[in-house]
Amino acid sequence: MASVLIIGASRGLGAALVNEYSSDPKTLVFATTRSDTAPSGFPSTIKWLSKVDLTDESVGEHLSNQLKGEKPLDVVIINAGLFIKEDFSESGGPLWDDALAMYTTSCVAPPRILHRLVHNGFLKSGSKVILVSSEAGSLTLRHEKEGGGNYTHHASKAALNMIGKLLSIDLKERGIIVSIVHPGFMRTEMTRSVGFDAHWDEGGAVTPEEAAKSLVEWTEKLDISKSGEYWAPRGPRDIGMAETVLGKNLETPLKLPW
Repeated sequence: MASVLIIGASRGLGAALVNEYSSDPKTLVFATTRSDTAPSGFPSTIKWLSKVDLTDESVGEHLSNQLKGEKPLDVVIINAGLFIKEDFSESGGPLWDDALAMYTTSCVAPPRILHRLVHNGFLKSGSKVILVSSEAGSLTLRHEKEGGGNYTHHASKAALNMIGKLLSIDLKERGIIVSIVHPGFMRTEMTRSVGFDAHWDEGGAVTPEEAAKSLVEWTEKLDISKSGEYWAPRGPRDIGMAETVLGKNLETPLKLPW
């Protein structure tokens, strides 16, 4: 039986991934929640790991301890994220605590989690690690047409991309695959909360369920040849500056520039 761990699983893309993977009776799904109780509305087969908070420095050990007695995982998807809007106005400038929370969630916690999973024997040769990033982490795709702002959101995803690349080097000898992905522009509460729902239609935003299906398909086909690379499995269709920066007739899946 294949096993999957989804970190950041109670809403949005994470919840959709839980439901997508659990639809296959041959897949054992582990999922994390910040709460001390399992969220409602999910299949009873899900094994929930509670109180997993990516802003807590002991998150790696705490998560790993809840997996004691389990076999090594086939897939780990680190999906947890935080997006707080920033601009350069007098009233809306970057806030220290918000920035720290975004950086910690996106790029400080993931390597700590993976370090404990590897050294506690929960990742093996052939295991696949999916780091859910965003096209927002690409320096190349930033353009004046899009404008500035949201500094920490962009920078934390760029940092996650670098971490993914370095992890792929460190884990190559162990046979562990690391894939950095932009899962798509989605119709979620996170994008709504920062006002991006105004761009859902023109930007080609998809439901979390659609994005989850694409990501599961990508993961199933993934091999070591793409480890350490940065991809958009759904292609350029929802990346606003893709054609402006990279040109037309782009491929799907699309390998993204750093």
